[in-house]
Amino acid sequence: MTKTVRDGFWIWGQEANSHSIYALGPSRMTALEGACFLGVRKCMRVVMEGKPEVPFDQDSLALACLDEVVWSVVGSGGSQRNDDGWGDLDEVLRQARRFPNITGGILDDFLSPRRREIFPPERVQEFCDRLHGEVDRPLDLWVVLYDHELQAPVREYLDICDGSTFWTWHSEDIANLEANIDTFLDLTPGKRRLMGCYLFDYGNNREMPVERLRRQCELGLEWMREGVIEGLIFCSNCCADLGLPAVDWVRRWIAEVGDERLA
Repeated sequence: MTKTVRDGFWIWGQEANSHSIYALGPSRMTALEGACFLGVRKCMRVVMEGKPEVPFDQDSLALACLDEVVWSVVGSGGSQRNDDGWGDLDEVLRQARRFPNITGGILDDFLSPRRREIFPPERVQEFCDRLHGEVDRPLDLWVVLYDHELQAPVREYLDICDGSTFWTWHSEDIANLEANIDTFLDLTPGKRRLMGCYLFDYGNNREMPVERLRRQCELGLEWMREGVIEGLIFCSNCCADLGLPAVDWVRRWIAEVGDERLA
């Protein structure tokens, strides 16, 4: 089925102002507001520093107007309440039973040595099996993979999950993106793939240089056209209302390319 470029765009949605641990001013924008502001219709709604706490109903209700929502089964590395061995899996399943636009769960900051010790592959397989079988439709299990994890012993986890999202943590390493994407493709044969695009350079705790973001987005669009990846995720609402040049650029770019049709 033909779709538009915009159908492949997501926002990485987190609690308003939850990125205040970085050199960012106070942000009030919610995940839904961020999606509307950027002009995207899909959201990876991910727990950050333990927020939101369960139940997730209010957030899911607000996001019910979007085409797709994926909730975190395991949230950010600072969300230690998720490190009980099961994360928020039960809550994600409950939300999916109530809200039909919820299409999966994601494991954030998951392939670190600490998280791999807490969550062995057997547990991730249980996550996958329950997401596939406990709702009236199969839900996909996604995982975050960073560029600095490409050589780590993570292949078994990637093989279990339905899809992977690939992120470049330091903006200067976008220069290596073409080589790294080849490694990413080799690690994820037959899997769904998205590429993450930071709107703030979190690895260096500074503004994202617009030219680096432009290069990443333009390469990502080329790979979408080729069918190499399904789309891009923009991170995030927590810096979208701060007047950053990178945010202004990407918002204009989404408006420019979003209605292009993909075969």
